[in-house]
Amino acid sequence: MSSKQQICIAIDCMGGDYAPQEIVKGAILGARQYGVALQLVGQPDKIQAELDALETQGIQYEIVPALETIDMGESPAAAIRKKKNASVVVASTCVAKGMSQGLVAAGNTGAAMAAAIFNMGRIEGVDRPAIAVVLPTTYKTPCILVDAGANADCIPEMLIQFGRMGSIFSQAVLQVKNPRIGLLNIGEESSKGNSFALSTYKLLEQHDELNFIGNIEGKHLFDGSADVVVCDGYTGNVALKTAEGVGNMVMSLFKEETQKSLRAKAGAILVKSTLRKVKHKVSDEEFGGALLLGVKGICVIGHGGSNAYAIQNAIRVTKEAIDQDVIGKIESKVLEGCL
Repeated sequence: MSSKQQICIAIDCMGGDYAPQEIVKGAILGARQYGVALQLVGQPDKIQAELDALETQGIQYEIVPALETIDMGESPAAAIRKKKNASVVVASTCVAKGMSQGLVAAGNTGAAMAAAIFNMGRIEGVDRPAIAVVLPTTYKTPCILVDAGANADCIPEMLIQFGRMGSIFSQAVLQVKNPRIGLLNIGEESSKGNSFALSTYKLLEQHDELNFIGNIEGKHLFDGSADVVVCDGYTGNVALKTAEGVGNMVMSLFKEETQKSLRAKAGAILVKSTLRKVKHKVSDEEFGGALLLGVKGICVIGHGGSNAYAIQNAIRVTKEAIDQDVIGKIESKVLEGCL
């Protein structure tokens, strides 16, 4: 195992569409790139088979047995109660016991969140943990969307905490000095939105410690209008999945159109390198995963379709959150009575 000074990260090797192959491969790549140790959690024979095909010299790791898995369609709460030996449950326990300092899990988002809350526990003073997703923008820094799916039903007071936790994340990891906080709504005017949005707007206005700039429409999520955008988890998840769908549609249409004529094919070749750079900037693989804010441990939740590169970047996000003591900073805000 790792030395005391070396960060150790628990990896749920059995979660995700391409587990365990891409998960294990990404974990080894991330460990080598970012100098962390690993706890590879899952079915030992399958994990070892993947390790045998990789160059692991110099990587500090151990395989932690967990014979059960939680499928995408299972109820998260019921699954973690019934499957105590599921890989995501065991991996979150590794963090809770201090054997690892962070968790990376792809696959069933609800199960990863439920396991983290159940085993790590909530930070005292945090009403509801929230999922913070880093979104690419045309501005120099990304935007953080909170909540992206942890809490479908919210009250306005919860979004105050989302804003504060998102602001801490933005400051600590993205180095934004005074994050601008926007409320995701159907219009920019303060009079727009349903009763929930109107009440939340008024409440956000009352908190001078937050750099609240007003409402943000969905079309402004990616232009740098705000550094942190808050919303309920239902709205956030719909916005996130819609953005993913539009991106996939644009790429599909482009590929289709470039095959219709020799001129189109020639044009595609000319802009191929530029398009590759654009895809690199907007790909969810580049951002690795979403940080679950509000639990007493670092938990990064990856996309169900995460490949090795996405897992490698999820390890980067996890290490950055550990290095910058995101949990400690949130806890200090609680102690100051500011969360």
